[in-house]
Amino acid sequence: MTVLHTDIAVIGAGTAGLAAYRAARAAGQRAVLIEGGPYGTTCARVGCMPSKLLIAAAEAAHEARHAAPFGVRVGSVSVDGRAVMARVRAERDRFVGFVVNSVESIPAEDRLLGYARFIDNTTLQVGDVQVQARRVVIATGSRPALSEAFRALGDRLVVNDDVFAWEDLPKRVAVFGPGVIGLELGQALARLGVEVRVFGARGGVGPLSDPAIRDYARQAFQQEFYLDPNAKVQEMQREGDQVRIRYLGLDQQEHDEHFDYVLAATGRTPNVDQLGLENTTLARDARGVPLFDPLTLQCGDSPVFIAGDANHVLPLLHEAADEGKAAGENAARYPQLQPMARRAPIAVVFSDPQIAMVGLRHADLPAGQYVVGKVSFEDQGRSRVMLRNRGLMHVYAEQGSGRLLGAEWVGPRAEHIAHLLAWACQQQLTIGQMLDMPFYHPVVEEGLRTALRDAASQLIAG
Repeated sequence: MTVLHTDIAVIGAGTAGLAAYRAARAAGQRAVLIEGGPYGTTCARVGCMPSKLLIAAAEAAHEARHAAPFGVRVGSVSVDGRAVMARVRAERDRFVGFVVNSVESIPAEDRLLGYARFIDNTTLQVGDVQVQARRVVIATGSRPALSEAFRALGDRLVVNDDVFAWEDLPKRVAVFGPGVIGLELGQALARLGVEVRVFGARGGVGPLSDPAIRDYARQAFQQEFYLDPNAKVQEMQREGDQVRIRYLGLDQQEHDEHFDYVLAATGRTPNVDQLGLENTTLARDARGVPLFDPLTLQCGDSPVFIAGDANHVLPLLHEAADEGKAAGENAARYPQLQPMARRAPIAVVFSDPQIAMVGLRHADLPAGQYVVGKVSFEDQGRSRVMLRNRGLMHVYAEQGSGRLLGAEWVGPRAEHIAHLLAWACQQQLTIGQMLDMPFYHPVVEEGLRTALRDAASQLIAG
């Protein structure tokens, strides 16, 4: 057996792991990057980028079908499923290639292929190599969470990872889970001509927590494709090369339908169950994730740190990069730790209309200590010009100080407005200071100004 000595062992070569490795090396430490699967981050391989490629194709088809109100006549629109998926896979592979090249530029002696298991807090077994480290960073990511009811469907069950390997588009797909992944992929498939049913279990739509915004989003999406956030599925079983689902529909009638695939988008689970954590002294929660400080990312008082999707706090690429860097730096300076400065929360769903959340969620606002500024995008000037006038925004401001606390909304160009609000949140701007900023005309951001003015009027009244 080979023994490898290092200052820091990083388990996982995804976004968080790469950031941790680079931070450790920048601090002058010897580091080894351990990866059991293929190189290429979740974002590039099966997440952000391939999903946006599918959405881009869906938007092209949708815009072509809805050009008539502008006086633009387009002939019949047909979707070549094989061509759509060929571009998705080709461009996906291109993005993955950039990541792989980046990883392979790391010195070979700093890379170790194989799945790691803890022997003790700082000793890892990777195949026939024993890694003896002074500190360890866990950055193993996450995977789709699947219940036993889904597993019985065999190869008729897919997760988002599988969708991007399709060579052609299926005819009918049932999507379980109207969260971020389910909404994005469900709507994209529907716009590409796939007959889609989206089923939820607890009334949720995307990540929204504001009841009024959630209800608006539900109604907006239901106008385009079947969406039941409180589905009553009575039976689901494999029948040949299809899945039969009996359910009580929105019309309160029983439906019995067959689907080519069931797409499970029911959440993700941290990849920590195969690490041999039982061999360490680390305390763990009910999911098996080590208990850790969310600012230093240290697990208990040990020389072990956990970053990215593996800790399941904020499973977003930019958060994983920040956490990886902080974990790598703290592993390098251990036991003298530095708490990381968290950025203002920002989340975007690339549906149409888009969904965005910034700062404090509605569910986390201090009761009785805030006002809500509102705007509908249905009559907002630029939105109507573009015929993208579906949307409702709520902006939350602190009573007394007037400081922006957060916002939740559904509407056009939300991905761009979200950045403006996140910057304002991070700088702790007040509603008044935001209204002192320039707003051009005619732009969708004027809708934001309307919501800010509404909040300001209530702050004055308060």
